[in-house]
Amino acid sequence: MTTFHLPRLLAVASLSLAATLSVAPATALADPAPKIVKKVPPDFPGEATRKGITDGVLKAKLSIDGNGAVTEVAIVEATPPKAKIFNDAATTALAQWKFEAGGKPTTYELKLVFSQE
Repeated sequence: MTTFHLPRLLAVASLSLAATLSVAPATALADPAPKIVKKVPPDFPGEATRKGITDGVLKAKLSIDGNGAVTEVAIVEATPPKAKIFNDAATTALAQWKFEAGGKPTTYELKLVFSQE
């Protein structure tokens, strides 16, 4: 299984956010992970900060067309349940990702870890 990490620091209400994204294929382990050519980091929602929610883990499933464009993003799990507050930010960011064209549609899963430091 191939894993990619994307560190990103964002200023949020005098705090910094470190978002780490892990990408793992949802198909058989023999299939290589798609090459990411454009990453858009998710924003840390202000509502989460106001509610005191500082971290959470989302599992997202991406549908990617043959040209490498994300055609669908589905959040399939949020841990703990209050981490659902990150769903919209993650979906918005992941919909803008681009992958190297593979010639045929594919599906991949990603794990997004939100953490305010």
